[in-house]
Amino acid sequence: MSTLPVYRWRLAPDGYATRRQLRARNLRPGGQDVAAQLERPRRRGRPPLVAYLYRIDLALPVRPMTPARWAALERANAARRLCPACRRDAGYVIPASLGTCVPCAYPEGSRHGTAA
Repeated sequence: MSTLPVYRWRLAPDGYATRRQLRARNLRPGGQDVAAQLERPRRRGRPPLVAYLYRIDLALPVRPMTPARWAALERANAARRLCPACRRDAGYVIPASLGTCVPCAYPEGSRHGTAA
């Protein structure tokens, strides 16, 4: 097992990019292994923040969204808005901290379909 080259924050050579940087260029890692590591030091003895770098010359174009992918994404987002308690579309993503829509989480504060 070989060790990865480690670069300090903002000192990585040209030709490397993080996943986000690749995405900004409409690229993806495309199955390649991590090529290097970027470390950003932190204060008070905390471990450094780490970002993995990929070679830009080996990156592939982002796969285009097909109609089936758009439909699947729409269904997934709709499921995140559906309250499991009352089975209604909340109109927003249900907070994981509540697990239900706000009216179901706090029934004494409001009721469905009625104005306060």
